[in-house]
Amino acid sequence: MTNPENPLGTEISRRRLLQGIGAAAGLAVMPSVLAACGSSEATTTTAAASGNQTTTAAPAATGTVSVGSNASDEVPRTAYQNVFDAFTTKTGVDVKVNTIDHNTFQEQINNYLQGKPDDVFTWFAGYRMQFFADQGLSTQIDDVWSEVGGNYSSPLKSASTGLDGHQYFIPFYLYPWAVFYRKSLFEEKGYTIPTTLDEFKTLCGGIADDGLVPIAFADKDGWPAMGTFDYLNMRMNGYQFHVDLMGGRESWNSDAVKQVFAQWAELLPYHQEGALGRTWQEAAQSLVNKEAAMYVLGMFVGQQFSDEERDDLDFFAFPEINSEFGQDSVEAPIDGLMLSKAPANMDGAKELLKFMSTGEAQGIYLASDPNNVAAGSDADTSGYNSLQKKAVELIGSAAHISQFLDRDTRPDFASTVALPSLQSFLNNPSDIDGLVKSMEDQKLAIFGS
Repeated sequence: MTNPENPLGTEISRRRLLQGIGAAAGLAVMPSVLAACGSSEATTTTAAASGNQTTTAAPAATGTVSVGSNASDEVPRTAYQNVFDAFTTKTGVDVKVNTIDHNTFQEQINNYLQGKPDDVFTWFAGYRMQFFADQGLSTQIDDVWSEVGGNYSSPLKSASTGLDGHQYFIPFYLYPWAVFYRKSLFEEKGYTIPTTLDEFKTLCGGIADDGLVPIAFADKDGWPAMGTFDYLNMRMNGYQFHVDLMGGRESWNSDAVKQVFAQWAELLPYHQEGALGRTWQEAAQSLVNKEAAMYVLGMFVGQQFSDEERDDLDFFAFPEINSEFGQDSVEAPIDGLMLSKAPANMDGAKELLKFMSTGEAQGIYLASDPNNVAAGSDADTSGYNSLQKKAVELIGSAAHISQFLDRDTRPDFASTVALPSLQSFLNNPSDIDGLVKSMEDQKLAIFGS
């Protein structure tokens, strides 16, 4: 069973993580460990009476598998469909996709899973996975992992494991959060990449003097601002404090958290105004159009760029604030799939999960959405673009990997406390004491201590 104090095993070393995501592009591709895992694979059993070995063919999956998907944006929706089409071609099993708006899917996931969910659904590693597994709203897939586990690193298996020690999740891809910018704009203006907060503030001031928005910003949907909070917190207080705060073991009403909000308040004047009325996609367009110079977001920001423009997209690690911690932590959420509590087509659903664990499937996805990196160790990284190669290096060089605020904590705390509280702060950053006291009071009511 995973350690309940650090249930995800999220402290991932460079070497161990690279075993799971294939190292940098250009390395030799590992032989697939899944070549014999198709639906026609033969299984060997021992006859109890005679002691003789007999071989029995596993039943082939048939019918239709339904998938509940939160990939509502055009790029990931198309990429997933390409994978599902390839699965159907390979196995003859049809896939029916039920795509729901990304934010609506997250907000209604509890009711969805308690009702009549699809056989398989897209979801996230972290507490978000563990919470529903613990509620009996998903099915453990240890048998699937017994076949595909060799394609994943130990940390990725930990990130797929529930509090009961069983596996419930298939990692599909991951992506870092960082500070994104357009290379041509930085070259044109002579901007220098900052490594410390003081350098970052100086850069923001220079960008503002040039008549540009220093930092594109949006939080209409509630979650984008969480990434900025996480980085400020990890840079100022360290990864372990972040883990303990998300786990309810540190106080929101502490000086350490107050200082995070105070530092954020100093940076807010450099952020794009009107964030609560803007989606992340709309903020990304400010970066595309060179109206804003930088954007703290996940690598999926590349979905808003054309193929030609994406070559101009680059990023740097969130700057150092406290030299004790430097830039040692990277936010790199893991996305994947889970099996619902009572799939109508269990055999077909498990075959789909096996396929999704392969470098073949992940490569098909990334061909249409090259804004992530594959989770499987057998994925072919030779075709990675410069952004993907840099992402692998950033994740691989980190001493600690976080999942994201709303994945590293209880979903009820994330949705009913953290989300509205951060939006309240953005609307009124002057009452930090009242904000953190309210958050701590609500935390105690939810976590119970």
